Amino acid sequence: MNSNSSSNKNNGGHIAFRSGNPALSSKTFENIERTSDNAMTVDGTVNKVAISLALLLVSGYFTYTRQLLPLAFVGAIGGLIVAIVTIFKKQWSPITVPIYSLLQGLFLGGISYVFNQMYDGIVLQAVLLTGAILFSLLFAYKSGLIKATENFKLGVAAATGGIFIVYMISFVMSFFGSGLPILDINNSSLMSIGFSLFVVVIASLNLVLDFDFIEQGAEMGAPKYMEWYGAFGLLVTLIWLYIEILRLLAKLRGR
Repeated sequence: MNSNSSSNKNNGGHIAFRSGNPALSSKTFENIERTSDNAMTVDGTVNKVAISLALLLVSGYFTYTRQLLPLAFVGAIGGLIVAIVTIFKKQWSPITVPIYSLLQGLFLGGISYVFNQMYDGIVLQAVLLTGAILFSLLFAYKSGLIKATENFKLGVAAATGGIFIVYMISFVMSFFGSGLPILDINNSSLMSIGFSLFVVVIASLNLVLDFDFIEQGAEMGAPKYMEWYGAFGLLVTLIWLYIEILRLLAKLRGR
């Protein structure tokens, strides 16, 4: 193996880590103490993901069925604050991630109610599609059909960064009473639908990077609390994917 290829490998045997997920950066494992006792495992992370999703679904169902839309704002703001705390204080993950899950459930419950009022049945479709994509990509990753190569990671990270820039431009434009038409859920043009489809694809591919991150952490002997942080990273991607699927379905229904 030449020096260039060896420099691309980390201690766990994975290619240098890259992700568009703000929770999972190349510096995630910096200053993390490795341990051989009570270390992070893939199975343990899967359990934490299941717990996090259960908490999210419970709080989301509560907001959705009770039509408590003000709680969506509480969940959005509170979730953002807790997410920032989690990123900078990873060792707090066993406490902050369950809280984040509950808060994001409140947010998604409110958002889902609004979308379902616009297009009846759209929420169930979005939930089923999100779950189908998650398990399909997990199968593809575990079977080797999709491999998180260096070029794959670069491409997904670059595309995710580009999408972020587009959303930031639209956010700034909103202060001046406008925005990018392709982001409008009422815009059912082929260009707008095509952009949403592209975003859904990139959000989906970010799941592959999340799977790779979790395996990387387990192989490196990351401490047990990183199981919760791995679940947090996957949850961030799933929430993004679900929202983008809702937006895409709304545009398609608008036609």
